[in-house]
Amino acid sequence: MPKLDFLELLCHIGRCQFSFLVYLYLVQWIHLLRQDQSVQVRYFLESFCFSVSVDSQPELYEDLVHYFKYASSAYSLVCPRPNGKTLVTPFTNLGGDIQGYVARDDGRREIIVAFRGSSSITAFIADAQVILVPFVAPGVSVSAGVRVHTGFLLSWNSIAQEILMIISRQVKLHPEYTIVTSGHSLGGVLALFGAITLKQKYPDQTVKTYSYGAPRAGNKDFAMFVNEMFGRNAYRVVHGNDGVPTIIPIALGYHHHGIEYWQYTHPISEETTRACASDGEDPTCSACIPSRGINPAHWTYFGILATRPFCL
Repeated sequence: MPKLDFLELLCHIGRCQFSFLVYLYLVQWIHLLRQDQSVQVRYFLESFCFSVSVDSQPELYEDLVHYFKYASSAYSLVCPRPNGKTLVTPFTNLGGDIQGYVARDDGRREIIVAFRGSSSITAFIADAQVILVPFVAPGVSVSAGVRVHTGFLLSWNSIAQEILMIISRQVKLHPEYTIVTSGHSLGGVLALFGAITLKQKYPDQTVKTYSYGAPRAGNKDFAMFVNEMFGRNAYRVVHGNDGVPTIIPIALGYHHHGIEYWQYTHPISEETTRACASDGEDPTCSACIPSRGINPAHWTYFGILATRPFCL
């Protein structure tokens, strides 16, 4: 018999749109089941989940790539001109294994805060602290039901005051600038927490947040809170079968926020990047694919290595 668990199959099919096309795939699956070809079974299931319609815009796609370069540059120890723009200051926190920088784009009139993703065993231990706790952070006020990942919250709180002080100085100098946060993997969660904190501190300021390959960060109340606060200004990008966005399962009480932008096949382009449903858990997007944890898809977005610096 194939190694693919039957319950996994049912869950997988349940997450995809059921149609006559699904029926054809099930027929093919049964045929392969009899031939004991588990690899082909998984291929057919995934190829169906990837065969969804495209909904994206060229200018949006360009922005997704643009802000990813800030996120990938955060992996560099020294980045004198992040994405070719002005470096305000780098920041680090050894206890929370956090690294990043604040940059400024005077052409776009933006203040950018970029966070590096998990890069050491310390960060991966933080990733494993999955108990949901109240979202208590400097300057943040949320309803009682909002819960977030323990480890992610501890990481954010270890750097939050420093970020607030840096941004405060920049906002005084450039009160009309948009604030943008960006990060890959764990950095995407920190970018989200940072955006929430900064939006509550500067409610009249436009704040946008971009995450790439980020895991679920909180419960459904948290996701709804984020959606209400940012609307379409929270961009969450997933590359193919990147296993990190689904590594923390819904079964533990977690829920993704916002619109997912799914790079569902190759070659990666605006035509192969889909804007998914706005509730955060579109069953026809990356939720179709069972998590594989940290895999090759996690380390490449838009054909760019996630650790590649753009610093000149």
